[in-house]
Amino acid sequence: MAATELEAYAAQTAACTRCRLAEGRTQVVFGNGAPDADLMFVGEAPGFHEDKQGFPFVGQAGKLLDQLLAGIDLTRDMVFVANVLKCRPPGNRDPMPDEIEACESHLFRQVELIRPKVVATLGNFSTKLLSGKQLGITRVHGQVQQVTLGGRSVLLYPLYHPAAALYTPAMLKVLQEDFRRIPDLLGRVVEPEPEPAPLLVAEPAVQLGLF
Repeated sequence: MAATELEAYAAQTAACTRCRLAEGRTQVVFGNGAPDADLMFVGEAPGFHEDKQGFPFVGQAGKLLDQLLAGIDLTRDMVFVANVLKCRPPGNRDPMPDEIEACESHLFRQVELIRPKVVATLGNFSTKLLSGKQLGITRVHGQVQQVTLGGRSVLLYPLYHPAAALYTPAMLKVLQEDFRRIPDLLGRVVEPEPEPAPLLVAEPAVQLGLF
C-alpha cells in the first residue's frame, strides 16, 4: 500500500508548478529508495546531475553517501533519499524561503507515507526546516531530537551534508562517526509524544450556610 500511494504521489508531484523553479527544471526529483524505509535522508535540493537523471544524490556527494551507508551495512535501496526542494535552483544556489515554503508540504507528505523511524537531515536547510529551529548544522550535528513529522513521532538526526567532506576532507571522519550511531538509533523505541495536560477549570465556590 505504501509503495502504491508513494508512486501515486510522485506522479502528482511531477506536475508541480507552485514556485518559479518549475520554469527552469528538466524534471522533478521526487526521491527514491524503499517506500517503507526505517531510515530517511533529507538533503537540500537537486543539483545538475540530479536534475538531468531525476534521482537525488547521483554526483560525487551521492557516491560518498553510498560509501557512508556501506560503512554501516546499508545500501541505497534500503533507505529513502529525498531533498527539501524537488527542483534544481539555478546555478545550484541556495533555496529561497518562498521556494521552501512552496515545497515543504511535498516532503511532509513523503514522511507521512514512508513512516520512517529515523529522519537524517543532511546540512542546514533540511535540519532547520524539520527541527523547526534556526540552529546551524555545526552546532547540532549528531544530536538526536524527537520530533513529530507526518503526524507521528520520529527521531531527527542532523548530519553534515556529504558535500562538506568533499571540500573539507577532515569532515569525513566526523561524518563517519555520526553515521556509526545510526544502527543504534534504528533499534531505539520512539516514545509517543505526551498528551498535553488538560486545563483545570476551577469549580465555582460553594458558600457554606452559617446555620
